[in-house]
Amino acid sequence: MASLEAFLRGRLCTAGATAAALTAAAHTLAACARRPWPLLDAEADARTASPAQRDAARTQGRLLLRVARRVWPSPVLDELAGAVPSPHHPLALGAAAHAAGATSEEAALAAAYHAVAGPATAAVRLLGLDPVDVHGVLAGLAPDLAAAARTPHPADWAALPAGAAPALDLLAEAHARAQTRMFVS
Repeated sequence: MASLEAFLRGRLCTAGATAAALTAAAHTLAACARRPWPLLDAEADARTASPAQRDAARTQGRLLLRVARRVWPSPVLDELAGAVPSPHHPLALGAAAHAAGATSEEAALAAAYHAVAGPATAAVRLLGLDPVDVHGVLAGLAPDLAAAARTPHPADWAALPAGAAPALDLLAEAHARAQTRMFVS
C-alpha cells in the first residue's frame, strides 16, 4: 500500500494540482460575461504533453458535458459545447460545477479527487489490491486533496500549474498503441 500511496501523492502534486487549477479557472470563467473557452482549452492542451492523455481528457470532458447539459441545463454549458465541442475534462467539470451551484473550491476538490480515485480504482482491478485498503489510502489523502482545492489559483492562466509526469505520458502513449486497451485514460 505504501507504493500506491506514494504514487497517488505524486499524481496529486502533478496532474491533480493542474486539473484542480484548470477546473477552478473554468468555474471562474463560467461566472464571467465574456467566456473565451477556446483559450482556456488551449492552456489545458499546453499542460498535457501526451496526445493520448489529451484525447482521453477530451473524451471524458465531452461525455461529462453531455450529461451536465441534461442534468443542469445552462446557457454556460451550451456556450462551452458550442465553443469547444470536446473540452478537456477540467473545463467541463468547472463549468458543470458552476451550473450545479458548487463553489470553485468544491469544483477543484472534485478534480483533485478524480485525479487520484481513477488510478486507485485501477489498482484494485489490475493489481488485485483490497478495495477497503485502497479506499483507506484515499481517505488518508483527504487533507492533501482539500489543500489542493484551497490553493489560490492565479487569474493569469499562463501562471496556472503545469505539473508533469513524463514516465506516465510515455506509458499513456504506449497504451494507446497497444492491441488490447484496458482504459480510455
